[in-house]
Amino acid sequence: MVSLESRIRSFTSKYLDVKFVLAMDVVLSVVVSGLVVLVASAFPSAGFVTHTHFWLTWLVSSCVSSAVMFLAMRTYAIIIRHTSFKDVIKFVLALGGKVAMMVVSLLAFAQVDDFSVIVVMLASDLLLSLFMLLGVRLFMIMVYDVYKSRIREVQKCMRVLVYGTSDKSESAISRFRNSPHYNIVGVISPNSSLKHAKFVDKSVFYFNEKKDLDRLALNLSFSGVLFTKKADARVENGRLVKYCSELGLKVLILPEVGELGEDGGGVIREVKIEDLLGRDEIQISLPEIKAGFAGKTVLVTGAAGSIGSELCRQLAGFGISKLVLYDNAETPVHHLRLELEESFPSLDFIPVIGDVRFPNRLDFAFRTYRPDVVFHAAAYKHVPLMEENPCEAVLVNLVGTSYVADKCIEYGVEKMVMISTDKAVNPTNIMGCSKRLAEIYVQSLGLAIEQGRHEGKTRFVTTRFGNVLGSNGSVIPRFRDQIRKGGPVTVTHPDINRFFMTIPEACRLVMEAAIMDTANRICVFDMGEPVKIDTLARRMIELSGLEVDKDIKIEYTGLRPGEKLYEEVLSNVENTEPTRHGRIRIAKVRTYDYSEAQEMVQSLGELARKVEIPQMVKMMKTVVPEFISNNSKFSEYDAK
Repeated sequence: MVSLESRIRSFTSKYLDVKFVLAMDVVLSVVVSGLVVLVASAFPSAGFVTHTHFWLTWLVSSCVSSAVMFLAMRTYAIIIRHTSFKDVIKFVLALGGKVAMMVVSLLAFAQVDDFSVIVVMLASDLLLSLFMLLGVRLFMIMVYDVYKSRIREVQKCMRVLVYGTSDKSESAISRFRNSPHYNIVGVISPNSSLKHAKFVDKSVFYFNEKKDLDRLALNLSFSGVLFTKKADARVENGRLVKYCSELGLKVLILPEVGELGEDGGGVIREVKIEDLLGRDEIQISLPEIKAGFAGKTVLVTGAAGSIGSELCRQLAGFGISKLVLYDNAETPVHHLRLELEESFPSLDFIPVIGDVRFPNRLDFAFRTYRPDVVFHAAAYKHVPLMEENPCEAVLVNLVGTSYVADKCIEYGVEKMVMISTDKAVNPTNIMGCSKRLAEIYVQSLGLAIEQGRHEGKTRFVTTRFGNVLGSNGSVIPRFRDQIRKGGPVTVTHPDINRFFMTIPEACRLVMEAAIMDTANRICVFDMGEPVKIDTLARRMIELSGLEVDKDIKIEYTGLRPGEKLYEEVLSNVENTEPTRHGRIRIAKVRTYDYSEAQEMVQSLGELARKVEIPQMVKMMKTVVPEFISNNSKFSEYDAK
């Protein structure tokens, strides 16, 4: 299917055929000659021009001489829209030659009683022909300019169909009625009962197969389909979204109403794979969350990361009094600070460049700003990288977490929320085990306080969830970059799958878990259904308007060190208990004595600092016996 823009470019790039231009000029020239002889016949002194032989000679000589001179001067080859002053001179010379040839013809074949009349007629013919030819060209140039201007407006004002007849579709039609960016030309629906119906004065067009969409695109010259709800886009992922990708039509999504500008310009965006993989919007106890954080000072470690930065964005809207951004990445912290200051100018932001491995720097932040709540998101997360650098994984993910938890106790923090991972469940890699060890330390410390065996008032909440869509260094940005470069897209294994959750919904569940009665528990999130990474790669290629294995190839590279083929299911009935929120459950896990956990952190920390890797890994496997390395050099340390 040829898109509207392609048709426009094709039409506006064409020129009139030279034969047509020549014929048009000759006809105009002869018409002028006919008008001249007609006007002359009205005067008594020019009665001879009424003789049939004269006016026939006049018109024939005009036609022949016009054709000869236009061919000789090649005026037909002048591109009308580019006519210049030099071209006007060509027309003057061509018409002058026409008049000269007509004089010869009249003298040879016609009876002329008064030659002064002929001179006036020929002069009039020359001037009027010149005026007619140039006037018609000027008119055509004006029409072309108006057309081009209109096309520019059409190209800027995208013609789209809105999907469905929901309240949001009605709102979108009304909102964009006078938008300079989008022109809603109708409604598209898979509901056959709505065929030929009207919805908010727009025609409803039915589709069922790809050919229906192709026909509509050809007849309506629209270039995109606008979904007003992500749920609709997900429902149509395998049908309408796929058809649009194959036909070169844009698939657009409308964000929440509160995110729109005055007319929506620049806010409607193309649908992304994240929109199609997400689930229905997660409902949270917004009033309770706001009440739980209002007026508090909140510290976020790893504030510039994917999860940490989204936590900061959401916290900034909950009426907190102060937000401390703790991270060791200078440039990302700077960018986050600028973003938050622009969006929340009245909120107090304090960026602190620091590393959770350094207790003195942590002490400064806690001592200076006295946080009420701490979200601990700082961590090393890339599985293959941590297999190659196990000591750093232990120092950041375990020892760093213990430092943060200890400072929370020391400075009377009300609650610490730790961000963990699904890879801590039956870990097969260093990264997952280091996070499981961090869970053990935090939970054992919280339980020791709860049982009166350790001083302090801090309540600890641990949240586990799987991969988040679009996080830094994750599979989706990598695939997107590979597609942009022309491929290949690399997938480790054709059957590998993962659970995915969008960053905002993960953070919403973190907030919900933080205000629930989940102290000293490990909260796991319902991650929905797993997604095959191979399918994900193919859909991303299709959404880019490209064909798999033709435009972009997929290559299978093999599982990386420590990588699982299938992720663990986090929230089944056997290994979890329910909470009041349907998407959050409590993990049934083995608990540890705090003194044992404390000794474990000290020993592993010492081994990590000395980079005594074999002893350190062996100890990790002893503390977490379910840690069985997969596709890793550390498999030799597994219990036989």
